[in-house]
Amino acid sequence: MSDPAVPRPEAGRPDASRPENVAPQELVRLLQDFTLEANHYVDAAGGRNDMHRTDLNALAVIMRHSAAGKVVTPGVLRAELRLSSPATTALVDRLHASGHVVRERLGTDRRQVQLQMTPKAYRDGSAMFMPLALRMGKAMSAYSAEELDLVIRFMTDMVEATLAAREEATQADGTRST
Repeated sequence: MSDPAVPRPEAGRPDASRPENVAPQELVRLLQDFTLEANHYVDAAGGRNDMHRTDLNALAVIMRHSAAGKVVTPGVLRAELRLSSPATTALVDRLHASGHVVRERLGTDRRQVQLQMTPKAYRDGSAMFMPLALRMGKAMSAYSAEELDLVIRFMTDMVEATLAAREEATQADGTRST
């Protein structure tokens, strides 16, 4: 319950008592808690299926790029997951051995390899993440379409802010960003 003595900003207006560009700490903490719990879920779900977090992240990258009609190569995985070449090779070998990806040669340059998810990858992913999706769907059902639109806008802004901060951190430590 809010304290009536504490002035609350009007809807759609920033809180004048908070310095500009400073996030409300409770909300930042909740975002951190969500990130931590999502990571714990991924670890638990992956662990039950003998899959590393990096394996699941790689499948997410492949799925996202494939859905956008883009070709996914080991180089794309290396860049997006920020892995070394040997680590990328080990990752692709694990995913291939587990039946989650197949390697296909591209066009006339037979050296170029494209990675495709298999039906097994989709089945396993669904089995791992459907319980989370169902619980999230149930939690979201308590909100109106307008409230969900606001949350979508907010989360999109949070992802963009996080990407921008990562770029700054990457540039600050002298490494290349991708």
